[in-house]
Amino acid sequence: MAETITDRDVVRALRPFVRATGPLLDTLRDANLLGLRDREVERGADRKLVDKLWDQLAAVKVPGTAAWARMDVHQRDEFWLNRVGRVVNLVAALPGIGGVLADRLPIQSALGAAGQGLLLSALAGEHGFTSTEDRVRLLAHVLFQREVDGLPVAQRPGETSTEDEQTAQLTEELRQRSTFRAIGATIWKLAKVLWKLEDELDKRPQGRLYHQALGMLPVVGVVGDYFGERSALKRVRKAAYEWFDTQ
Repeated sequence: MAETITDRDVVRALRPFVRATGPLLDTLRDANLLGLRDREVERGADRKLVDKLWDQLAAVKVPGTAAWARMDVHQRDEFWLNRVGRVVNLVAALPGIGGVLADRLPIQSALGAAGQGLLLSALAGEHGFTSTEDRVRLLAHVLFQREVDGLPVAQRPGETSTEDEQTAQLTEELRQRSTFRAIGATIWKLAKVLWKLEDELDKRPQGRLYHQALGMLPVVGVVGDYFGERSALKRVRKAAYEWFDTQ
């Protein structure tokens, strides 16, 4: 018989997860779009050309641009849902190519939960919930229907890696290079963290019944899983708003 997953087990898994996603999302949100303007001016590029290019880039609604700064909180939330959500949903839906076989494995739910956790961390930052404890509480509430304090958990006897080390391991690829491969590897690691909570993953927001039915089919199952994860993310956002209102 599998051991019962306690609130402390949930917090122990979520703390390094949140610490790995939070700083990355905060950096993306506040970045100066790769510092393009300053770097080009330092290289002696024509100032008018740089200003024109920067004005064009600033019109794009991504973190670090003037257009982003003018957006209100709900517009930024929509950005995270649509832009980040689409990428994560696609990654989560890929196992659906195997149809029912993939759905029987925890990888589908773990990837979906990782994507939902990323979105929740992004939304939390936009709504002023920046501490690890608050984000852990939010993720535990929305994904696992648990009410936890989010505070650090003492190591168990025999555990060798600390929370700091676990967080560093999760973000190792990102520290070495900022590529899509590194991002994918990081998402995979985050999914493996939640994989430890396998018995809890079915509690997370799910897609509609017809999405799940389509997801059971080979090959075309990826389509059902993709739209199912998209639908689930909207439910995640709604649940997050309700949680924000109670805090």
